[in-house]
Amino acid sequence: MSAPGKADAIARANIALAKYWGKSDDRLNLPAVPSLSITLDPMRTETRVELDERLDADVFELDGKVALPKETARVTAMLDRVRAESGIAAKARVTSRNHFPTASGLASSASGFAALAAASRAAYGLARDDAKASAMARRASASAARSIYGGFVELPAGEPGDDVLSAIPRHDASHWDLRVVVAVITEGRKDVGSREGMGHSRETSPYWRAWVESAPKMCAVIREAIAARDYERLGPVVEQSFTTMHALAFTSSPSTMYFQPASIAALQTVKQLRDRGVPVWPTMDAGPHVKAMCPGEAAAQVEEALAGTPGVLRVLHARPGAGVEVG
Repeated sequence: MSAPGKADAIARANIALAKYWGKSDDRLNLPAVPSLSITLDPMRTETRVELDERLDADVFELDGKVALPKETARVTAMLDRVRAESGIAAKARVTSRNHFPTASGLASSASGFAALAAASRAAYGLARDDAKASAMARRASASAARSIYGGFVELPAGEPGDDVLSAIPRHDASHWDLRVVVAVITEGRKDVGSREGMGHSRETSPYWRAWVESAPKMCAVIREAIAARDYERLGPVVEQSFTTMHALAFTSSPSTMYFQPASIAALQTVKQLRDRGVPVWPTMDAGPHVKAMCPGEAAAQVEEALAGTPGVLRVLHARPGAGVEVG
């Protein structure tokens, strides 16, 4: 903690190789399927929480602007849980900055709520406990549970009522030099948020049950392939996990579509690279951006090809990163 009542935290976004989509318990925000991700450096969020007894309500500033009321409400919900655990009633001033596009499908909510959980617990004087911070972050955004830890991280499926569910660190960042080259398609916010989209899929897609049954099997293969550093086994299942997730969104009624024309172009670029022998496989979250996973030695070639793809605004080059840092 940098001073009593004030703390800073840095957390990094993550990209799920085994996708999470859908909840088993809406109230506790528990995932219906397991997921496994890479924490990404340098895609980070910096957050400061400062207690201020003069405030009547929490104040939240995001990327230099006063946050939207619904965003502030989610921050206050997490702070209320911290206040209940610490016994300190003071409201807080929260400032947060993302060093990559916000709310556009690049997991800014994951890094944002992970940083908030860590910083708020420190600011309110609670001892560092990453499992508790992960469970707290999960209540706000399930993917945020994984961003508490670095490297390769799994979030198991949650049984309804299991409010202590937290992520499990499988391997640290030094385990495997996998790279993720992100083709940024838009800088704006996406039209349909993840929470809304996955709820709609659960209620209307005829393939929801098949997804819940197949996702754990894909996650198990991905877990084993990462442990063995078996890229040939890992790549096809990573692709299948994201295409199955998006098929669920497509087959909702009405359909939810996160793809844009440039997304298709970037996916074609990845396929063409692989046809030429470059070891690269794609994945996408609930947004238009394409993330190309490849070994470190292929990253420069992938970066150059995606940067030259029509409609791609810019590319980000990420590698396995550290867990949350608190100062």
